[in-house]
Amino acid sequence: MAQSGPRPRPRTFDDLVAEGASVPTDGWDFSWFEGRATEARPSWGYARSMAARLAGAGAVLEVQTGGGEVLDHALEAAAPHRPPLVVATEGWPPNVAKATALLRPRGVPVVAVPDDAPLPFADGAFDLVVSRHPVAPHWPDIARVLAPGGTYFAQHVGPASVFELVEYFLGPQPEESRNHRHPGRERAGAEAAGLEVVDLRAERLRMEFHDVGAVVHFLRKVVWMVPGFTVEDHRDRLRDLHARIEAEGPFVAHSTRHLVDARKPHR
Repeated sequence: MAQSGPRPRPRTFDDLVAEGASVPTDGWDFSWFEGRATEARPSWGYARSMAARLAGAGAVLEVQTGGGEVLDHALEAAAPHRPPLVVATEGWPPNVAKATALLRPRGVPVVAVPDDAPLPFADGAFDLVVSRHPVAPHWPDIARVLAPGGTYFAQHVGPASVFELVEYFLGPQPEESRNHRHPGRERAGAEAAGLEVVDLRAERLRMEFHDVGAVVHFLRKVVWMVPGFTVEDHRDRLRDLHARIEAEGPFVAHSTRHLVDARKPHR
């Protein structure tokens, strides 16, 4: 009988934290989490739905493209019926570079625009504006760059998303923070800008973190969850969380998402 090799050493708290702290955070590719964290996906399948919209559009803008991964996937799915004109914006310099490398071969320019800056495009320039998880939708500017009859089709992060994890580190959050991204508020903002909300759907989705390294990487990547997060400042809570996962199994949280389909009237 062949002898087996030495058994791998169990990954310690320090091993896991160091690994989570060392992984690059640019772009919106979450493949690193495979086997370490899971998140249920919304039933509407945003990238697939975006691809269907792209196939019928003429001029498209994606706002806050991240690393360009979602748009790249949707354009591939929409081929050979992709729009003649597609432009993307992004505000974080590492993502601008990553999105440019990914989307330029598809003929899509990536324009560096801070997330809180006006969109540098003419009134009525696009018949479709898309976005997945924008920091905040700037409704008046979205309405301005849409042509009459044009559509804003996006997936937004909803209220109190992953707050089980947020409150684990920051403690109970005020009601204003919990309701910051409420879909009812976003409907009101869109309508105040002159858009007609055709569809607005919301879902709450289970997430599981299987080790503390996944938590560290997630909080480094999604920086608004625990603002200013560092391992050094939260080492004690991370150590407690590691012990909890080891004893009880995955840390469970819930993300919230809503699908927004809004149209600019013909007038």
